Amino acid sequence: MDKIFLPHLQKIEPHAQFVFSFPIIESSLGRKYYAKVGSLSEREQFVGEAESLRAIYNAAPGLAPQVFAAVGPDNPATTSERPYFLSEYRNITSLTSNHKAGEELGMRLATELHVYKSTMGFGFHVPTFCGATRQDNGWYQTWEECYSAMIGSLLAMLRDKGSFSELCAKGEQVRSKVIPFLLRPLEIQPVLLHGDLWSGNAGIDSLSGQAVIFDPSSYFGHNEADLAIARIFGGFPHSFFEKYHEHLPKTEPVDQYELRANLYELYHYLNHTVLFGSSYAGSALRKMTILLGACP
Repeated sequence: MDKIFLPHLQKIEPHAQFVFSFPIIESSLGRKYYAKVGSLSEREQFVGEAESLRAIYNAAPGLAPQVFAAVGPDNPATTSERPYFLSEYRNITSLTSNHKAGEELGMRLATELHVYKSTMGFGFHVPTFCGATRQDNGWYQTWEECYSAMIGSLLAMLRDKGSFSELCAKGEQVRSKVIPFLLRPLEIQPVLLHGDLWSGNAGIDSLSGQAVIFDPSSYFGHNEADLAIARIFGGFPHSFFEKYHEHLPKTEPVDQYELRANLYELYHYLNHTVLFGSSYAGSALRKMTILLGACP
């Protein structure tokens, strides 16, 4: 694997020597890098992660690890080569009880990441992966269409498993009734999202003390959707949410904010049902019942 990364490293530090102890590479000048190589079947995952991180770094430099080299989305030759990934190394510790870092992360999401707009519409230019679940992405002119397609993709996966008929039937009702009701009236721009922002994908850089996010499944969507999984699993200090909405107020109509939160949380409950089975199906059904009950 050294041969894959050495040419890229020599471009970054032409006069350094490198010690390879994968996934960490350390240079004689003191810099550290994170490197990995995957199987041919993991190519899309590597492309999706690298393109997501590059987009986040462009929107908010330093908020995510900088990618120096990775398999590209547009080179057909790379489909026969094992995918690779090289980024800066960040030693990341927990964000959970750090009030100051929580505030910083909330502010940076609100003022940098979630104001970085797409000129192509809602979606993303390559598939990304929320956990092990492939998000097809592509581009949509409206948020309603984009989010309906995301939910529809999960329902199709659940139908293929053959044991979630009630969940899938209610899910289609959510697509036909709830999504148009809640999302069609919104006046929003497509902004860059992390896509899987739970506490396991956020932390503090132990060297700089600054908040950092990683392992994204990015797309351009409604900013409020990025807060959903953070609410489900916790691990973010209350200061994160307070500072976030101090800089980026809730979307109008504000009185539907909690309903939209339930709708965005539904995506992650459905995805966890796809990934881990029926233990999450009850939570998904409860969200659907709340949402359908609120629709005229």
